[in-house]
Amino acid sequence: MITAQSLSGKSFAVLGLARSGLATVEALLASGANVMAWDSSADARAALSSSPLWEEGRGEGQSGDSPSPNPLPRGERALRIADPLVTSLYGYSGVVVSPGVPLNRHPIAKRAAEAKVPVIGDIELFAQARSEMPPHKVVGITGTNGKSTVTALIHHILQTAGIPTLMGGNIGLPILSQKPLPEGGVYVLELSSYQIDLTQSLDCDVAVLLNISPDHLDRYDGMDDYAASKARLFAMQSPENVAVIAAEDDYTRAVAASLTGRKILVSASQVKDQSRWPSLQGPHNAQNAAAAVAVARELGVADAAIAKALETYPGLPHRMERVAEKGGVLFVNDSKATNPTSTAPALAAYPAVRWILGGRPKGDDLADCEPHLGHVRGAYTIGEAGPMFAQILRPKVPVTECGELGTAVTAAARDAQAGEVVLLSPACASFDQFKDYEARGAAFRAAVEAL
Repeated sequence: MITAQSLSGKSFAVLGLARSGLATVEALLASGANVMAWDSSADARAALSSSPLWEEGRGEGQSGDSPSPNPLPRGERALRIADPLVTSLYGYSGVVVSPGVPLNRHPIAKRAAEAKVPVIGDIELFAQARSEMPPHKVVGITGTNGKSTVTALIHHILQTAGIPTLMGGNIGLPILSQKPLPEGGVYVLELSSYQIDLTQSLDCDVAVLLNISPDHLDRYDGMDDYAASKARLFAMQSPENVAVIAAEDDYTRAVAASLTGRKILVSASQVKDQSRWPSLQGPHNAQNAAAAVAVARELGVADAAIAKALETYPGLPHRMERVAEKGGVLFVNDSKATNPTSTAPALAAYPAVRWILGGRPKGDDLADCEPHLGHVRGAYTIGEAGPMFAQILRPKVPVTECGELGTAVTAAARDAQAGEVVLLSPACASFDQFKDYEARGAAFRAAVEAL
């Protein structure tokens, strides 16, 4: 795992003990830091107290719900379970939280500010560890849509070229849980605005901005505040490092115009032929490919390796993923499309679509999808947004209100003709009916397999 001996003897509070939180606890302990860990879930706390981290003797001292108010003295104990909202944070070097913690509403933000302790994430710990790692480069990718595809595509290009590489951040395994790369390696990080908010010192050798459209506005004071969060990725860069920006909307153009360092502007129009890239179809993937190619060239990858990688890129689960073909009907899982802006490219990519949509809405319209409704042969609505979306779409396309995903798959498959696509592209979050978009995509696959 990635560790930093410069953290030895320092104390950190870790709030949230899901996968990335546990990886953070382990990396901090391996670095010699003291850790106070907490999760609002009693089950998560119990899992930590019965884990190897505790059993190996690192878990010493108090583990109950009424901790001592004193910070962890250096060398006295390495790990304890205690709530940072009722335990003193004075003397701590940081409070490490999950990106899912809403800092604009969660009391930990005020609590940490009163103690003059920074609130950070695991990406900041990675940034602090970089000076102790073999010489390497970091590519950071942000934007409202396309981050995962571009992260995975750059990673695939580097692998194809034989360059040691890992991807992490908002995709794959937690970055701190992975082994450091050898000299010359490249870390490729997908970075949400939430992760950037929790990072102060990540100096990316190449930073990428794909697009900015309305999303996560429950966490920000409007679009300008959200865009400013994305722009911080470039503010952390050294002047000699490079920014790659798809300046194709007002916000990305404004960010590009504000930068005085090296920058490369890319656009979908730079890609003339996608016919040899089976997993990179549609105009949105033209932009994704343009950005990934620019990054790869900046890292010194030869054009021949780039071309081979574009042809062999397998695509991402839950992002325009070809699940099956039955009776001439293609079933596509685009569960990762959690807002209308992300769904629009999938509708654009297929000329005849049976569209399954709905879930927990992030807005009250489908404006970004409307230019592509001519491709929709029928809409099948599910979830909380189902009635609203049915009302919006009914004057324009045939609508079947289904409520549940399994019902929608059955109805869309029944209606679909050979040559059409049954597309799950919900334009919504999944949390009304599913744990996350991955669980929703898995349910779609299972429903298709059961046909």
